[in-house]
Amino acid sequence: MKRLVIVALLLSIAACDREAREYRPGPPTASPAPFVRQTPLQPGAPTDLLGSAAYQENRWAVSEGQRLYNGFNCVGCHANGGGGIGPALADRKWKYGSEPDQIFATIVEGRAEGMPSFGGKIGNAEVWRLVAYVRALGKLTPEDTWPSRTDDIGEASPVGNGQ
Repeated sequence: MKRLVIVALLLSIAACDREAREYRPGPPTASPAPFVRQTPLQPGAPTDLLGSAAYQENRWAVSEGQRLYNGFNCVGCHANGGGGIGPALADRKWKYGSEPDQIFATIVEGRAEGMPSFGGKIGNAEVWRLVAYVRALGKLTPEDTWPSRTDDIGEASPVGNGQ
């Protein structure tokens, strides 16, 4: 009986799979322009975890975009959408376009007049969350996806209407 218990115990231990761990993962990188649609005939944005359209309709993704926007100090140049050193994002007149793939390209590639490139510094999923939040600042996403609160309540931001 004792041998049977020991054999059963050894078989159950041998049947267990170990957790796969990657001890030296590579840094997340955003893909450059080849993923950005340049004509209507090319495929659109990559689908990392969600398609780019799904990010626009996902309240959590927009809120995560707000967290990243503050964390990467986008507020330093664009304020909370009202502009400052960088252009305002609370309106719908954007020099490089307000479509998701155009904003993605701006974040990843940067722009000549001072917008730094974040390509290679953050992953595609994070860039799409930033895109969703930036579009929320311009009231270009569904209202029910806007973050419910911002720490800086102001007129320019659709998320901070003082209510």
